[in-house]
Amino acid sequence: MSLQNRVTPFGELIATPARGTMFGIRGGRFHRDDRTLGQRRWASRRWICCLLSFKGRRHHVWGPRGYTDLFFLDEVTALAAGHRPCFECRRAAATAFAQRWAQTKGTALPYVDDMDRVLQAERLDGRAKRLHRMPAADLPEGAMIAHDGAAFALQGTHLLRWSESGYAEKLARPRGTVDVLTPPSTVAILRAGYQPQWHPSAA
Repeated sequence: MSLQNRVTPFGELIATPARGTMFGIRGGRFHRDDRTLGQRRWASRRWICCLLSFKGRRHHVWGPRGYTDLFFLDEVTALAAGHRPCFECRRAAATAFAQRWAQTKGTALPYVDDMDRVLQAERLDGRAKRLHRMPAADLPEGAMIAHDGAAFALQGTHLLRWSESGYAEKLARPRGTVDVLTPPSTVAILRAGYQPQWHPSAA
């Protein structure tokens, strides 16, 4: 039976047998001893996106100790949900993310707590996912939007419909204003040239 540990672009946690390509956490443990979830969906505002494998480390998923393991289709999904790259297992990506954070905000290189505080406000509206109205024409590749109850990733002149197994339907990029899932600070970082990892189905 699949655990409720797969993250959607809406930040929701679902149970699916489909495998993701990236791993992550939300600050620690929030699953229960019977390996189910209660009301909580994070332990702290430190939401990160990691490699599936790092230095041969092994961990009992949703075990009695440690953190609540989460999984993503890809980094584009993780960024839309409000996560950022991990500084331990993905140092180059995390450094590039922080450098573009400083560039887009006109500040010195940020501490992780500074980024996490801003991202927490941008990704959540209470316990719900916060949406941001933005002009579609201004959105960079790798940003994700909500449309008709589904999530779509922008890639070139098209939208790719997200599913738990990969990207499926391809649509033309919309016009006008759209509901953006990816937090504004992350959208700015993508616009500044940060290159997220995509699932192979996006090729």
